[in-house]
Amino acid sequence: MVRDADPVTRVLVVVAPSFNMAATMGFIDPFRAANYLDGKPYFKWDFASETGGSCVASNGVEMATVALADVPSADIVVVSTSWTPEKHLTQKTGNALRHWARSGATLGALDTGAFVLAQAGLLKGRRATVHYEHIDAFQELYPDVEVVEYLFVLDGNRISCCGGSAAVDFGLQIVQGIYGSALANAAARYVFHDRLRGPSDMQQPQGSEPLGATVPVKLRAAIQVMEANLEEPVTVPEICRKVGISHRQLDRLFSTYIKKTPALYYRDIRLDRARGLVTQTELPIAEVAIASGFSSQVHFSRAYKERFGLPPSRDRVEGRVPFEFRAWPMHRKPAN
Repeated sequence: MVRDADPVTRVLVVVAPSFNMAATMGFIDPFRAANYLDGKPYFKWDFASETGGSCVASNGVEMATVALADVPSADIVVVSTSWTPEKHLTQKTGNALRHWARSGATLGALDTGAFVLAQAGLLKGRRATVHYEHIDAFQELYPDVEVVEYLFVLDGNRISCCGGSAAVDFGLQIVQGIYGSALANAAARYVFHDRLRGPSDMQQPQGSEPLGATVPVKLRAAIQVMEANLEEPVTVPEICRKVGISHRQLDRLFSTYIKKTPALYYRDIRLDRARGLVTQTELPIAEVAIASGFSSQVHFSRAYKERFGLPPSRDRVEGRVPFEFRAWPMHRKPAN
């Protein structure tokens, strides 16, 4: 709803160690642009952390923050986290978030921030999103929250965004909702954002490749069947039947475009899911194996170590430690 007057909207971004700097700044930039273009303080924002002081982002850049106890009132409070979100809900942070919720503030999340809100009990019965890499873990941990793979979700006074460049769309959507399309369009042009993506836009839209390269429809369809059957794998012949292609043709497509056999690719994406559950949840390893389509825990552990260079029990400890330039999936060779 567009406001008739021009009161200041106070935005508070609560960050935690290893938060994503690009997503956080992308979220704020539309507010800066809106203020500049109209010469009015439509938005004011602060950055806070539990204890205040310097907070180091995942790219190594430090951000100055105020302590939660010292922040002013806020209309919108957004939690920005990335790696190991389960570590960041302390009693002090949880109490502060619940206080803002009771006071009527809109609570939001960037990247994995929805984990913190859900852990605080502030997303029950709501819809939310997180970075696609963490969706499986979120579903397992918080079945009372409907998690969707959208760029962002606006569910009343609970809002969330998957992070990355979508944070700019998220911020522009807030500008539009409060101050109208004219100001949001002007801010989008100013930051060279040529299309405002909406809440129903997917994180990984089908048929879209960033560099313009495309893969055959049949190959994409086969991968979709695999991704839809991670916990209870189907056979490669069954995949061929569902897609309408011969086994030989499917092998040829995977060899040309994926450089793996269908069976190996299928196993690897199940292991990728397993790794998310190993490093992002406390689920017993045996349950992770079953949730990833492995009936034998011994087979699962052996395949896991072959793919990632260390067994799941050890990765549960080491894989939670953020470090510079971490990639996903992270392929490591066993230590000599």
